[in-house]
Amino acid sequence: MKNYFLVVLLFVCFAVNSCAKKQTVVAKDNEKVAVEKQIPIGSIPDFSQEPSIRGTETEKTPDFEIVYFPFDSSVISSATLETLNKNAKYLKDNATVNIVVEGHCDERGTTEYNLALGQKRAVKVKEYYVQLGVKPNRIATVSYGEEMPQDTRHNEAGWARNRRAETKIIK
Repeated sequence: MKNYFLVVLLFVCFAVNSCAKKQTVVAKDNEKVAVEKQIPIGSIPDFSQEPSIRGTETEKTPDFEIVYFPFDSSVISSATLETLNKNAKYLKDNATVNIVVEGHCDERGTTEYNLALGQKRAVKVKEYYVQLGVKPNRIATVSYGEEMPQDTRHNEAGWARNRRAETKIIK
């Protein structure tokens, strides 16, 4: 019985220590409130240089091809590099064109998770364009998560077409 109690006690201690660390902040009315630790500033992408897409329309053009991602990933594969290189060449040849990179996901996962993953995909594509010489202030990013599927089938073939990043011209 003592061993069982000791095992349970160790499990509870481990579970408590494994939970997200919270820090206590004193609110204006002197009430203490526990909040999650914030993400360090350096790990958040700087979106201040992006063109505004608020109130604008975007236009799909055959000059930009769509890139697709593996399940649960924002890694740019070697298979998509040729597509991104073509897109970047068009952008370098047309220096007045501003774009938005839209990140999309399949329907699996929570809404919050898919929005975050879609944003990671859009940012990765933007970062690659910038590495190829496109000015970052010409590229906006947005995530639509699972909200704008390209394919409505609920199977792997449909999901694979929905895990994508699309580059569109800002009108």
